[in-house]
Amino acid sequence: MEIVREVARKNAAVIFTKSWCCMCHSMKALLYELGASPAVYELDQHVNGTQMEWGLRALGCCPVVPVVFIGGTLVGSAEDIISLHVDGSLKHMLINAKAIWL
Repeated sequence: MEIVREVARKNAAVIFTKSWCCMCHSMKALLYELGASPAVYELDQHVNGTQMEWGLRALGCCPVVPVVFIGGTLVGSAEDIISLHVDGSLKHMLINAKAIWL
């Protein structure tokens, strides 16, 4: 779990994904579309991917991917990100975390 927290602390926006996951691809595309360049960790391709996956599970993430952290805070999975985008607060969260600039 510590490796996940460390990665989240060091980056304005982070997304944990798996290379074969279509929802992961969609969430990355949304963040890019909003102007963010999140740190992307493909768990199935990262040397510490299994350890990160267990860390995400320990934090209560289910499903484990995609999972987004913004400003060091766990934001949630695809459903959470989409809800925040629809109500307009996702972009503000990214701005406040300095993951995007206007």
